[in-house]
Amino acid sequence: MKREDIVTLDKRHVWHPYTAMDEYIARTNPLVVVRAEGPYLYDADGTRYLDANGSWWVSTLGHRHPRLVRALTEQAGALPHTSLAGVTHEPAARLARELVAMAPGAERADLAEGERLSRVFYTDNGSTAVEVAIKMVAQYWAQNGRRQRTRFITLSGAFHGETIGSTSVGGVEVFRDIFGPLLFDVVHVPSPADPEGWERAFAQVEATLREHPDEIAAVILEPVIQGAAGMHMYSPEFVRAVREATRAVDTFLIADEVFTGMGRTGARFACDLAGVVPDLLCLAKALSGGLMPFAVTLATERIFAGFGGGSERALYYGHSYCGNPLGAAVAREVLAVYRDEDVLGQVARKAPKVKAAFEHMARTIPGVTRPRAVGMVGAVDLGSGGYLARGGWRVYEAARRRGLYLRPMGDTVYIAPALNIPDAALDELLAGVEASLREVAAARP
Repeated sequence: MKREDIVTLDKRHVWHPYTAMDEYIARTNPLVVVRAEGPYLYDADGTRYLDANGSWWVSTLGHRHPRLVRALTEQAGALPHTSLAGVTHEPAARLARELVAMAPGAERADLAEGERLSRVFYTDNGSTAVEVAIKMVAQYWAQNGRRQRTRFITLSGAFHGETIGSTSVGGVEVFRDIFGPLLFDVVHVPSPADPEGWERAFAQVEATLREHPDEIAAVILEPVIQGAAGMHMYSPEFVRAVREATRAVDTFLIADEVFTGMGRTGARFACDLAGVVPDLLCLAKALSGGLMPFAVTLATERIFAGFGGGSERALYYGHSYCGNPLGAAVAREVLAVYRDEDVLGQVARKAPKVKAAFEHMARTIPGVTRPRAVGMVGAVDLGSGGYLARGGWRVYEAARRRGLYLRPMGDTVYIAPALNIPDAALDELLAGVEASLREVAAARP
């Protein structure tokens, strides 16, 4: 099909996510991606774009990594799908073993068996990975003597997904307020990334746990980086302090590492930066390298044991594609590529360049503020207008003219590229971001 025909069909029938559709239909000239390879996307008009956010944070090994494509093709030729209800298969069983072996705390000899992340529950995206964690916690307390534990502590600015449960524990107002009547009650505390510091946020977490120890089912965090809030970054010390506070009242910590997991922050998991082991760990996005919708929730042996007994105590939750063999096979190959290509080593080498570049932009470009970076994530702000602000979109247009796909979040301009992005492409990306910010700054009245 011709490019214009694809756009016509799209605007007639497709409802896009996070998009004001009237404006899109009337004015947007969308990218029409026909091919992707490595860190690049290719438009139907022949233009090559450097993918600055890994296509919504999933392609941490670049697009169409040959080993992942081969693993997918080979698995499709043998077993594309079977349910996981009273059935198992090799990819799911072997992946579970590998995830448990690399989970936070797996190498700690001093960790009690009940505190080890030893069980893997499969789902199909980050939202459902969080949703099942919420249900696991709620059901655990309900059938193990603490039925009144039904409330969750979450952070202002948190984003945990799109299902009703994960929206309930979210804290980005534009994503949750309209659904208020459908959401369950949670305790929102200030973001540890606020200028007042993480100590203020922790004081409220600790006070809530101390004053209502019999009500709180869990604290849920995006460790170290609140992605959808605008790449808000905070100290691992906060995660460590919250872990100790939850232990003091014997309640649970859920780590949502859908974005931060798998090397994004420079560590295998952001929890590792804090040296903590959560009770539940949610993974998706990078886990399947951008090839398949696939996710997992790791649980401790204690939580798993809380569902033992008769059938009335089972976890009645699942998806048709739970543990899909294609996704599991690709995820196993993702883990192998991380090992064989020293992906964490690559991040360690490149991260200082990202940090230095964003600090330089904020220091030398008028109106560019709050430079921040962790691992392969770098961000700056153009104002404080929040998610619906338009400042970042002017930078988006300038970047697009330079061959960069640089989707912002309101006034926040950021990058989260493939972790294995070649050095030359990373230089191209950082130079393009800086040039785009300078163009927009020069055009301001």
